[in-house]
Amino acid sequence: MWEERFAVDNYVFGTEPVPFLTKYESLFEAGQSVLSIAEGEGRNAVHLAKMGLDVTGVEFAPSAVAKAEKLAAKNGVSPRFIQSDLFDWDWPKDAYDITLGLFFQFVGPQERNILWRNMLASTKPGGLVMIHGYTPKQLEFGTGGPPNVENMYRKADFLEIFENCDILVNDEYDAEQRSGSAHVGMSALIDFIARTPF
Repeated sequence: MWEERFAVDNYVFGTEPVPFLTKYESLFEAGQSVLSIAEGEGRNAVHLAKMGLDVTGVEFAPSAVAKAEKLAAKNGVSPRFIQSDLFDWDWPKDAYDITLGLFFQFVGPQERNILWRNMLASTKPGGLVMIHGYTPKQLEFGTGGPPNVENMYRKADFLEIFENCDILVNDEYDAEQRSGSAHVGMSALIDFIARTPF
């Protein structure tokens, strides 16, 4: 499904970063290592690379990876893009200062929790796990995201897996969202940021 969706000429989600990244820009520092999962067409990885971060983006769809590499070259940066299924990828341990997951709501709770645990394990001690997505209320807006309520996030969903972390942000809110032609209009969003134990 994702390969078919990305195999078009235009950037489905646009080339500007998700606003979450600019909202929390102060948490990113040049030289930090970042893992961005389900990176898509590269807009977020390219934005962070332009800020001087060492970015690795993992994405399943080959056409999305190709567009990501093209976008990076156009912007004069060189984040690493890995084409892989996240459930087959050999996640490194304690490897990144920040692990980032933006709108990767293509699985239900059981598989989602596997990904969250892998993100946590891949983050260095004292590093950040940053997750952003839709809440169930998004189904009322219908402005993007999956049609399945079980794929959405609630504040309580994070508490078990990240119980040993210092939770810095866990907020639900409504805001205008514009990402290419795919996510446009008022949206029900959630921000989650946790610092891993030292």
